Amino acid sequence: MPIVDPNTGAPLNPSETPQPTGSAQADPSAYILDVDMSNFQQVVLEGSVNTPVLLDCWAPWCEPCKTLTPILEKLAKEYAGAFVLAKLNIEEHQQIAAQLGIRSVPDVKLISQGQLYDQFQGALPEKQIREWLAQYIEAPQDAPASPEEQAEAALAAGDAAAARAIYQQLTQEHPEYYDYQIGLASAVLAEGNAEEAKALLDNLPPEQRDAAKARGVRARIEFGEEAPSHQELAALEGRDDSEARYKRALRQVADGQYEAGLDGLLGVMKTDRAYGEDAARLTLLRVFDALGADHPLTVTYRRKLFALLY
Repeated sequence: MPIVDPNTGAPLNPSETPQPTGSAQADPSAYILDVDMSNFQQVVLEGSVNTPVLLDCWAPWCEPCKTLTPILEKLAKEYAGAFVLAKLNIEEHQQIAAQLGIRSVPDVKLISQGQLYDQFQGALPEKQIREWLAQYIEAPQDAPASPEEQAEAALAAGDAAAARAIYQQLTQEHPEYYDYQIGLASAVLAEGNAEEAKALLDNLPPEQRDAAKARGVRARIEFGEEAPSHQELAALEGRDDSEARYKRALRQVADGQYEAGLDGLLGVMKTDRAYGEDAARLTLLRVFDALGADHPLTVTYRRKLFALLY
């Protein structure tokens, strides 16, 4: 699995980046190594001529490092020798750290052909690290889903309890990564706990409360407060007037069934634009804002709305 240029997709010096051997695949100790003055030259500089090296600079007193290093080790095992994970304790090897210009940890550097190719600082979440790494090194075909992807899949499957458990663990490991707190709020809301979800969003920093993901969860809370209950919907069964169709669409949006809800709102607009003082169009705009401008449904239904209006 050679290292590749993210712009062209071409391997870097493909003739000098062979596939890992079977023995390297079988023994993680061959590609997860501690480095110091005695082997830094051999492992990191000379070794990166044949195989990319991920240099993990850490320190015993660094709490984020305790979260990050196990993720890097997990990925090194998954990639089975496609890169070498070299771990440098900067507390014990300050001379190397000074030569590398390490000012804070964790600091992760991708070395290829003895040169720095890319780097990141801080304990990034696993999904983000996978995305960063996949720019340069081909990911294994059977790579397992990240915890974030598992949580998203659980929510999509209606297992809010499983999603909540995953997000709770992630927020404990990465309290500074607010997307996990927003994900937790979404899972809590899916369990039916709107007040708890609202409290989680209210505890975010001001700039995060206005982020697209947070707005989306908050909009679902608001739509849930406005939408008729399922018992009220049952009383509307058999009715096909504007009020009944609007309320069904509002309930679908509140339940996260955005496409069905958007279709319903657009349908009300087509047949009864004046209903509720243009309520269907105004609600469509609120859903667009909740989803975010780049969401595929926003792009598609903005186009449909424009075609209907003009």
